[in-house]
Amino acid sequence: MKIIVDAFGGDNAPLEIIKGCVDAVNEFGIHIILTGDENKIKEVAQSNSLSMNNIEVYNCTQVITMDDSADSVLKSKKDSSMAVGIKLLNEGKGDAFISAGSSGALCMGATLAVKRIKGIKRPAFAPMLPTANGFFMLMDGGANIDCRPEMLVQFALMGSIYLEKVMDIKNPKVGLANVGTEEHKGTELYQTAHELLAANDKINFIGNVEGRDISEGICDLLVCDGFTGNLILKTYEGVAITLMNEMKKMFSGSTKGKLSACLVMKDLKAMKAHFDYNKYGGAPILGASRPVFKAHGNAKANTIKNAIRLSINYVKADAINEITSSL
Repeated sequence: MKIIVDAFGGDNAPLEIIKGCVDAVNEFGIHIILTGDENKIKEVAQSNSLSMNNIEVYNCTQVITMDDSADSVLKSKKDSSMAVGIKLLNEGKGDAFISAGSSGALCMGATLAVKRIKGIKRPAFAPMLPTANGFFMLMDGGANIDCRPEMLVQFALMGSIYLEKVMDIKNPKVGLANVGTEEHKGTELYQTAHELLAANDKINFIGNVEGRDISEGICDLLVCDGFTGNLILKTYEGVAITLMNEMKKMFSGSTKGKLSACLVMKDLKAMKAHFDYNKYGGAPILGASRPVFKAHGNAKANTIKNAIRLSINYVKADAINEITSSL
């Protein structure tokens, strides 16, 4: 199996990307294709004593930055590490593509270059987020700001198949993000989507889910339009960062706090590990005709390795054909 990885996507590229790929080759026994500045990649690998066995490099002259427009992947930066990776995926030279670069550019590339699964209205960004008792998938996390009710149903269908086939969750519970649990709550979009989801026997729909209940883990998949989903995603991240910072201040700001930290250090480390996004690897862009994953912009080596692991499972599960058949 060959996995294509954007070596210059993300804040820690290319070193952490290369490290993650080396770890993945050693652990999973696969072949990696890195896209990016070949000289720079080889220089970084050599200076950090990283073996390039089973890793080949496709040279590129450009990099898509966070300041570039989303359509740069299709127009002004066709020789970027992301655009070349997508091109290689389209040509069948790899089984999946992973990038920690611009979410907008990657979603556009997945939609317009990789193309959609036949019958899918729009591909969706599907990140994993932690809960009190595990994790849940959020669809759409920001790829589609405006949605129609039937699109939310397709998100639920694709997410359910991914969770069952790739994450090994049997009969995943699907919730609809809303301002109340009653069936009549929300805008016309959400009222109609509720009716369609409830009527679909391929989806284990549990009804509306309010914002305060999301973190309790009452559903495995939370469906919403991309505008709402991105607000949920960014709020989730922001609150987590604030809480962690406040805890650090509390435990390091005084002698009493430092002594208390010593007593609960094991529990603090366990909590940090539970809420660590790195173990989820990446977010698939479901609905694209080939496997495409978005890793976190601040991805470290372990994040990339786990994204590669998920992409391998995605390919082996033949989830794209499962989604096609379900339509």
